[in-house]
Amino acid sequence: MSAAEHRPDPDRLLAYVQRQEDKKHGGRLRIFLGMAPGVGKTYSMLEAARLKRAEGVTVLVGVAETHGRTETEALLAGLDILPRQRIDYRGHELAEFDLDAALARHPELLLVDELAHTNAPGCRHDKRWKDVVELLDNGIDVWSTLNVQHLESLGDVVAQITGVRVRETVPDTLLERADSVVLVDLPPDDLRQRLKEGKVYLPQQADWASANFFRQGNLMALRELALRATALRANTEVLVYRHGRSIQTTWPTSERILVCVGPSPSSAKLVRAAKRLASELHAPWLALSIQSDLPQQARDSALRHLKLAEELGAETFVISGVSVASEIVAFARQQNVTKIIVGKPVRRRLRDYVLGSPVDRLIRESEEIDVHVIRGDAGAAAPAPVAGRPLAVPRWRQYLAAVGVLALCTGFCLSIFPVLDLANLIMVYMLGVMAVAIWLHRGPAICTSVLSVVAFDFFFVPPRFSFAVSDVRHLITFAVMFLVAMVMSSMAGKLKRQADTAVSAGRQSAALAALGRELVAMRGMDNLLAVAQRHLEDVFKVRVVFLLPDEADALLVRAKTPGTSALHGKQLGMAQWVLTNGKAAGWGTQTLPDSETLFLPLKGAGGVVGVVALDAGQAEGKTRLAFPDQQRLLEAFLAQIAQALEVDRLEEAAKSTLVAMESEKLKTSLLSSVTHDFQTPLAAISGSAEAILVLGEHAVWSTVRSLAENIHRESERLSRLVDNLLRLAKLESGKFKPHLRPVPLEEVLGAALTRLEPLLAGHPVDVDLPADLPLVTVDEVLMEQLFVNLLENAVKHTPAGTPVAIAAKVQKDRMLIQVTDRGAGLPAQELERIFERFYRVNRGTGADGYGLGLAICRLIAKVHGGEIAARNAPGGGLRLDVTLPLR
Repeated sequence: MSAAEHRPDPDRLLAYVQRQEDKKHGGRLRIFLGMAPGVGKTYSMLEAARLKRAEGVTVLVGVAETHGRTETEALLAGLDILPRQRIDYRGHELAEFDLDAALARHPELLLVDELAHTNAPGCRHDKRWKDVVELLDNGIDVWSTLNVQHLESLGDVVAQITGVRVRETVPDTLLERADSVVLVDLPPDDLRQRLKEGKVYLPQQADWASANFFRQGNLMALRELALRATALRANTEVLVYRHGRSIQTTWPTSERILVCVGPSPSSAKLVRAAKRLASELHAPWLALSIQSDLPQQARDSALRHLKLAEELGAETFVISGVSVASEIVAFARQQNVTKIIVGKPVRRRLRDYVLGSPVDRLIRESEEIDVHVIRGDAGAAAPAPVAGRPLAVPRWRQYLAAVGVLALCTGFCLSIFPVLDLANLIMVYMLGVMAVAIWLHRGPAICTSVLSVVAFDFFFVPPRFSFAVSDVRHLITFAVMFLVAMVMSSMAGKLKRQADTAVSAGRQSAALAALGRELVAMRGMDNLLAVAQRHLEDVFKVRVVFLLPDEADALLVRAKTPGTSALHGKQLGMAQWVLTNGKAAGWGTQTLPDSETLFLPLKGAGGVVGVVALDAGQAEGKTRLAFPDQQRLLEAFLAQIAQALEVDRLEEAAKSTLVAMESEKLKTSLLSSVTHDFQTPLAAISGSAEAILVLGEHAVWSTVRSLAENIHRESERLSRLVDNLLRLAKLESGKFKPHLRPVPLEEVLGAALTRLEPLLAGHPVDVDLPADLPLVTVDEVLMEQLFVNLLENAVKHTPAGTPVAIAAKVQKDRMLIQVTDRGAGLPAQELERIFERFYRVNRGTGADGYGLGLAICRLIAKVHGGEIAARNAPGGGLRLDVTLPLR
């Protein structure tokens, strides 16, 4: 196979480049890879670390297993070593890597030896490689060591070569995540010589190892595996380099692999084989399981195999169907699969001799798709990939129900036999076969097809009540009837399965759409969480607890299912870990899987916005969460919930920012306006007083009088400004309560006109109040001030001699009061702004004001439960409408 054929497709390259970009946000991993213990991985790692320390990098030794080798221990001299944590396990004290201490130290470079090591019970993670992943996620560079036999995808190959099954494995995805892989190589002869010299194991262990695992042939094969793994990775890096620099403009389409898994123990072997093939071809791969009618134990086994495939990097799928070969081929074509991997059956069943095995049918129907058949283990189940559900009805009851349907059809045919011919009776039996195929399963449907022919022959074909056939033509009728019944039962069953699949997909889509629709229409954090909690409970049958971080990133319970027990210290620690690392923990995950609670992060565009805890203690909830399609639906649910929470948080932040901006803008405007309005009368008062002092005794009385009048006038102006500001602050405080009582509007309006009598001398006032006008419930002082401000505004901004009209009328349960002048009016865009504080409009009259009168009028109307609006009058001028409720 040429080098070009090994190139991954552009999508895989793009994904690889994306992973490289993601690595920039976390720590970098370097793996020192060797073919076997003793090649010098730890020695090479320490030697390289000393060079890094000489360059000024802070190096911390988290774990370094020297195994008593003097030359390796010498390299530890002068390096900073992290103390191990002590764990009491069954009366023995074990020394393990201290993950929390390493995170607290946060060195630039951390050395963690033996990546595949299994941690002692009580550690946060059961495997050391999971500790390394958390270190990388927290931005710490890590160097580690690994033997090739510990790669998960090579476990079967190593066992076949050496006869030793390696139990401690590391997912291949971790090797793919590494920024660099350093191959520590040593010829097999040199390694065996080191073994004899006692530099690998103690003498008694060395003799045993030399005769078993460290045989010459084993070491040669392991060395080839290590070289191949390193070469495959190097090839990918070269391809990314060439692609990034546009050395080649096009890339050929690569392979896409599908592995079929089921409850058979051989499925684990198929999964590892698919992973190896996908790694060699740089191809994406998928794992498929088909739902059928199997007991709970078989279904759990299939789900474990799917989980293994997912851990090794596969995309997992579960579909429903009975015709295994057809379902696999249809799915493969839909996913653009080029290679299918299935298991070889070790025994043939009677049905396989008649209809052919599923593998035979798969090979015939696959056509252009390559099929790789791998030998299964002895005693394994048939290679059909299934992950079934327990039957709702026992199988014997289904057959009994099928016989009952057949008996009903026969009884009905006996009752109508005298009036109908045999062709019509056949239709009744066909209807019964179709009903069984739709309501029951394939086995009862086939049984009904056979028994319907037998019953028809026995009860209705001459001679009746015997299996003898007088007319040979009836044999053709039996054959056609049997074939039609089989075809109908098969098609009815297929339609039923398709309908069930469509219904299931429709329910998932409907559930997702309903959640999204309610989240979009809802506002407020508590309301959003209530909607999300209800939908999660209804769809996944679990108990839900939502935890959101406060300002200090400490998680607080914001919503939970009634009756759910409070989260204890360890569970809160798990939730905090999920918030910090953005990864799932608890039941069904690789982090503390013994917990009955599943903790999942709510990931938004800006990071993790919270954590949701799902209580998986109920059997139905566990069953739902175990299937990959339900897991993907749950991920879609959580993505929508996280997005809604993030949008709500951003909206609240935007509102707060807008309020702060408006408040700051208002303060600036208030300070500027008040400063100017205070300075003007103060300057006039100060200037007039200074002039009187300068003139002294020689001042002419008329001049002194004029200056004193100016001081008095400006003092009143300053007093009105202060009074308006105090009244405005009092009304805006929200604590002011008006003294309301029913009064005649004429009385309040008359008091205002009396106060403004000198000002209104040049403007005729036309008052139009109906005689039957009801009493208005108002605060007399405030309402008088409202009329004073409205009339002052009319007088200031209209020419002398123009009239001012005041009218009032009742509209339903409200009173409308209108004050109209005959000035120039206002532009449309100014009609609302005149009620803002300190906003002044230059209408060409030369009148001066503070921009507070109409703002106070709006607040007075609001205090009374009313409103005020400005409109241009039809005949010219400005009309101010005040609407007050009638109580």
